[in-house]
Amino acid sequence: MIEPGCRAAYIGHMDIFEKDSPLSEEAVHNASPLADRMRPQTIDQFVGQSRVFGVGTPLRQAIERDQVGSLILWGPPGSGKTTLARLIASTTRGQFVPFSAVTSGIKEVKAVISKAGNYFKLSGRRTYIFIDEIHRFNKAQQDAFLPYVESGDIVLIGATTENPSFEVNSALLSRMRVYVLERLSPADIRKLIERALSDKESGLGGGNVQIDEDGLDFVAAAADGDARRGLSLLEAAAAFVESGKTITVDDLKQVHQRGLALYDKAGEEHYNLISALHKTIRGGDPDASLYWLARMLEAGEEPMYIIRRLVRFATEDVGLADPYALTLTLNARDAFHFLGPPEGELAIAQAVIYMACAPKSNSVYTAFKAARVDAVEKGSLPVPLGLRNAPTSLMKDIGYGSGYQYAHEFKDGVTGQEYFPEELAGTSYYKPGAIGREKRLADYLAQYKEFREKLKDDS
Repeated sequence: MIEPGCRAAYIGHMDIFEKDSPLSEEAVHNASPLADRMRPQTIDQFVGQSRVFGVGTPLRQAIERDQVGSLILWGPPGSGKTTLARLIASTTRGQFVPFSAVTSGIKEVKAVISKAGNYFKLSGRRTYIFIDEIHRFNKAQQDAFLPYVESGDIVLIGATTENPSFEVNSALLSRMRVYVLERLSPADIRKLIERALSDKESGLGGGNVQIDEDGLDFVAAAADGDARRGLSLLEAAAAFVESGKTITVDDLKQVHQRGLALYDKAGEEHYNLISALHKTIRGGDPDASLYWLARMLEAGEEPMYIIRRLVRFATEDVGLADPYALTLTLNARDAFHFLGPPEGELAIAQAVIYMACAPKSNSVYTAFKAARVDAVEKGSLPVPLGLRNAPTSLMKDIGYGSGYQYAHEFKDGVTGQEYFPEELAGTSYYKPGAIGREKRLADYLAQYKEFREKLKDDS
């Protein structure tokens, strides 16, 4: 119920929305964000993605011949997925019907698909069903597209920022071509900015807006490969400065709200970055390792996730070549817990630098992996009698513990006893490297095996 004092205001608001005064298409267009107004209208105006969409590429030829099949456009935000889908439809004179997997359901999509076949028979024009963020649809929803894609009633174009290998059903994926779009280069962004500044109809060309060279470079870098982000920054800066004034880097810095770099903690880029960090440390480059660490932290990655991966690295890739690496990573964990960010992040950086410079060995990893294979494949091999515990007289009577050689009673604590089950006697899993502290273990192991063989020969 509306309070009496609020009724007049309420009625006033209702009148605003109910007045019959539609805006012209031109007015609506001019009120749209700059990024929307500057969408290319022809394929020749499209900027970037020359590897996928350039002249002579299979996709470009398919568009020019009106032979485009269902496809998936996979790429980061602002790389041109929606724009490219619209251009495919307009160039081939097709009907473009966009849906968002976030706000639309399969029922709505099917209602359009059911009419697409008749539309083609009557007009000779195809219907392009564009599904933005197609990875948001579940398996059952994605399966609903299969019969229509197979029959050719529609051309399905899916857009996704996630790896379709993981997010799109294999049955649907096998019936669609996947095109991988990349982040736009700074040169591409700069070209779009310059076009927007000179375009008098859709851009800022009619408003006497100028930007200096350093400002152009700043926008191109701040866009981070996202055309929408770059154009939005330019539009905000143009609204901020006085009319006729040249936009400078200082102006842009005041306007620019520093956003996080492209990153999704559950998405592919998360795994790409941690993979880059892991492989760079393994490769021994402390500087590049620090860069990838900084990229993850600046993007908002959970520091404890990074530390867990570093602990894994200390055991898997440094191993016994430098056992102190494990101690240092665990110390980094405790230091971060104690200090928190940003000071605690220095402990993580310290561990990264140390392990990048440390000698590397994966001998523990490969040895344990081989041992586990035998443990699984060889089944429950019996423990040799000499190694069994014999807490009762019955166990002693049937031979438990019989023949066990107590290592402390032998010179250097080494015996000639076989510790493997009979079927695995003489097996060697651990093959130490010859660098770092592991070299000492290699020397010990060589002496150990030589001494044991001598004991066996003497017995």
